[in-house]
Amino acid sequence: MDLLVYNGNREGCPVEEIQQPEESALQRQAKPPKSAVREIAEAVLVAVALAFLIRFFLFQPFYIPSGSMEPTLMPLDRIIVSKVNYWFSEPAHGNIIVFRFPEDPSRDFVKRVIAVGGQTVKIRNSQLFVDDRPIPEPYLPPALRMGDYGPFTVPEGKFFVMGDNRNHSDDSRRWGVVPRENVIGQAVFLYWPFDRIRTLGGT
Repeated sequence: MDLLVYNGNREGCPVEEIQQPEESALQRQAKPPKSAVREIAEAVLVAVALAFLIRFFLFQPFYIPSGSMEPTLMPLDRIIVSKVNYWFSEPAHGNIIVFRFPEDPSRDFVKRVIAVGGQTVKIRNSQLFVDDRPIPEPYLPPALRMGDYGPFTVPEGKFFVMGDNRNHSDDSRRWGVVPRENVIGQAVFLYWPFDRIRTLGGT
């Protein structure tokens, strides 16, 4: 082993540098190569870890079990729900969200956010009003007739949600509001069936 010591004061020169002898061919041959089985096992572990990270922390697939969101979402549609979207922002009017049902957290529901904490909701003559402003809802089934509701003021930290198929939706009009902690994420993409693939925007 050669030890090189620099005594000069030249800027950028190291004080000490240790040179390692080159590895001999015999030493290289002595190292056992990775087996194919080990390489496959490592690749599988990495893939599983990534899948776990994506599914439980970033995105999660869901399927639609009922017709409460028709015509936007149909029974047996498959959607991707982003958990990332609400890390730094809050659900807003028009967002389609998946949440744990307040009366039975073992069940997941999908509905549209109609109003947030502090806003007042009412329905008159099939027209939705939020804070007394009429809200256009182009996503509703044509010629839909809704019964009157409210006025109801949403508590802070809660969300008032309804299905798009208003006459066949079990929603906030019946069982109340969704607490913030029950929100799983925002539905952002419909990926099945293929002929209906599209993003799911805010309205």
